[in-house]
Amino acid sequence: MISGYSLARRVLRLAVALIAIGVLSQALAEGQPLKQLNIGFQKANILALLKARGTLDEALKKQGIAIRWTEFTAGPQMLEGLNIGSIDLAATGDAPPAFAQAAKADLIYLAHNIPNPKTEAILVPKDSTIQSVADLKGKRVALNKGSDVNYLLVEALKKAGLSYHDITPVYLVPSDARAAFQRGSVDAWVIWDPFYAEVETNAGARRLQNAEGIVPHYTFYLASRRFAQDHPDIAKLIIEQLAQLSTWANGHHDEVAQALSKSTGLPQPIWLRALARMPFGTERMTDEVFRQQQTLADTFTGIGLIPVKIDVNQARWSQDKK
Repeated sequence: MISGYSLARRVLRLAVALIAIGVLSQALAEGQPLKQLNIGFQKANILALLKARGTLDEALKKQGIAIRWTEFTAGPQMLEGLNIGSIDLAATGDAPPAFAQAAKADLIYLAHNIPNPKTEAILVPKDSTIQSVADLKGKRVALNKGSDVNYLLVEALKKAGLSYHDITPVYLVPSDARAAFQRGSVDAWVIWDPFYAEVETNAGARRLQNAEGIVPHYTFYLASRRFAQDHPDIAKLIIEQLAQLSTWANGHHDEVAQALSKSTGLPQPIWLRALARMPFGTERMTDEVFRQQQTLADTFTGIGLIPVKIDVNQARWSQDKK
């Protein structure tokens, strides 16, 4: 018979051995060259354009690295993929990373696009009696929960003297929200381009308020911590490619519209309308941008959509530390 003391010692030795095996396995994995990079993208954002251009695929192919591109409907869903490890890299609006951190996603901010507040807006049907954000009190407003437009709605309501609890949020992904908006089952829709440009063009939707003067509206380039730490040179290459692509895209709207039209199925004139208010420009993270992200996170915690207080600075990339 094994005494309790002996059994405890054996369990302890086994636990130590398992930990050692785990550490060794991780070290061996980290020492292995990267063979496949998993990138999440939305078919309407700059990563879709990067995919279409093929320059990153070509650059990494020379290093023996293949890319697996996985499409997602929106940022929150994409960061769920980052959290569970199905993708290494993603691009989303400003709110999803805060929600992902609250869900214990071990992510890193690599870089951001320059602010583009004109590319998201609160919309109402063309014949709606709603004339201002203040008129949304008691109304049903469609939006994708935890997305960048969620932040716009919260801050726009605050500026109009209302709280988030003064409206009835209807949480829908863009395709379902578009249908609800068309049917009239919601009074307003908070959405980003190109859905914004499409519903303006095809349904005559009227803009109630965009994000100008309310929130900056960034696109962030995010990675899992393990990928960012284990493969910093690849991460930096991706940032460089995005910066080069941004410069090119700003001067070639017709070609960008053609590529994104093919990706999304939306006509080129709709994309040209969206691109006219969509500046590109990739920049590394700064203290000021992290400060703005902390304000965003604290706002969502304050209204109860994020249940815990998070520290955005925990998602800094070690390569950015001075």
